[in-house]
Amino acid sequence: MTSTLRGFLLRRLLRASILTIVVSSAALTLVHLAPGDAFSDLSIDAEAAAAERARYGLDQPFLHQYLSWLRRAVTLDLGESTRFRRPVSTLLAERLPQTLMLGVAALAIIITLGIPLGVAGGARPDRWWARLTRGASMLLVSIPPLVMSLALLLLAARTGWFPAGGLSVDTDAPLLERLLDTIRSLILPALALALPIAASVERLQAAAVSDALREPCIRAALARGVSETRAIWNHAFRLSLKPVLAIFGIIVGTVLSGSLVVEVVMQWPGVGGLMYE
Repeated sequence: MTSTLRGFLLRRLLRASILTIVVSSAALTLVHLAPGDAFSDLSIDAEAAAAERARYGLDQPFLHQYLSWLRRAVTLDLGESTRFRRPVSTLLAERLPQTLMLGVAALAIIITLGIPLGVAGGARPDRWWARLTRGASMLLVSIPPLVMSLALLLLAARTGWFPAGGLSVDTDAPLLERLLDTIRSLILPALALALPIAASVERLQAAAVSDALREPCIRAALARGVSETRAIWNHAFRLSLKPVLAIFGIIVGTVLSGSLVVEVVMQWPGVGGLMYE
């Protein structure tokens, strides 16, 4: 690893760490400034509520709470949930695999649909199927994940093809049957999360391929007798990947952040549902 690359990675890591501290500190401050606390609306008497506040340190001055939170955050001690009365790290460990599973499935759909359709549509934009793909992409881009989730739930409820929300797996069933049930339960949430993003990737990839085909190197390859199919998929495709790869990190972040709405609506047992609860 060169010193330039090492310095770049260290700077990005430092900026990410500072951003994480600032955002989390702002969230803690807003929670403190909001009226009431986790025990204000519970049906318990004032003495029991005061005992719970003392247990969690909520009766301490804000500066003391902040320094205590910061000290525990450095050691990755996320504390105990006031709702579930269990360590937050344990709750995250139970839900995180489902969110990662949903994110990986959505990324697979995005890559499988968005990139090939974008290459084909950008190379031959006048074909009827390219126009149909372009129109479908424009429609899907304008649909937020919430509406997409509700539409797919309606489809599942009317047709019965897929489970209408949740992770329906019989723990006593054979391994193959449990795997198939997991895949069936995963299809709708993954589609709800992936389709709008796949449509954006398709539009970006199509524009990039269209620009790549106008490059002098592609024209020279065609003049030397290289077939159009090979020029598109072997040469123009490689040139067009730069814009998509440049935003791949943003795509991953969008998939993980957008999963909250999908998980809540689809009742998928992931981190998004846990945050809502």
